[in-house]
Amino acid sequence: MKSGIIIPCYNEANRLQFQEFDQFLKDDRDTVLCFVNDGSKDATLELLNQFQQSHLERVHVYDMPQNQGKAEAVRAGINYMLELGTCDNLGFMDADLSTSFEEYLGLVDNLKCESRNLQLVFGSRKGEASSNTERGFFRKLMSTIIGSMIRILLQLPINDTQCGAKVFSLDAARYCFSRPFVSRWLFDVEIFIRMRTRHSRKQVMQILAEIPLKKWVAVGDSKITMSESVKIPAQLLKIAGTYYLKPQFAEGVRAASILFLSLMPFLRS
Repeated sequence: MKSGIIIPCYNEANRLQFQEFDQFLKDDRDTVLCFVNDGSKDATLELLNQFQQSHLERVHVYDMPQNQGKAEAVRAGINYMLELGTCDNLGFMDADLSTSFEEYLGLVDNLKCESRNLQLVFGSRKGEASSNTERGFFRKLMSTIIGSMIRILLQLPINDTQCGAKVFSLDAARYCFSRPFVSRWLFDVEIFIRMRTRHSRKQVMQILAEIPLKKWVAVGDSKITMSESVKIPAQLLKIAGTYYLKPQFAEGVRAASILFLSLMPFLRS
């Protein structure tokens, strides 16, 4: 089975680890890489194009002239690979390889397990098996606060929604990435909401699998600044309003319209 990995890139020229990418492609013949240049202002696109020339059949480069954020970059890459139709599953991981290829392939192996019929497998940086996780104090604090809010929002027993390593069946990929996301950074939360609205709460936990990572290392120069981090709670409220309040409001308007039309003959008499 062919696997496709989407790797969003924004100003990654100084930290793209091409030696590791090259070695991975030599070691694993069943995976295709799709780098998405998200409007980088440095030499990222040039370097990606150069790397692609050495792996024309295994590496794709999708260029987005203007920066649109990780959510749209991943969505564009997923839909590009779906259109090509050359892979049996698709997923994404971070360009800094904070999650290693070895860990990612472990997620793929879980997705391939026919007896479980999984549609989405994702890494988790929490739990006993992830004792080697390395993160700074600020990121740990924000992770705890945001994690609590997300669990309240989702009402699902998921420990880590934000780990940047997820693998989807083609059907789940088509559904989750068919339309734009509300948030540039918290689209992972939206993915789980979309899966939950498509399936019942009981069903969705049967097709999802959260796999603890053995090692995950936070690389410096995070794209999310401190000022952006403090805005995350507001973004979560926006997501909640979009997926939970607006549909209910729309249903109320629809019901009121039906009632009004049903009363029209009586009002005219």
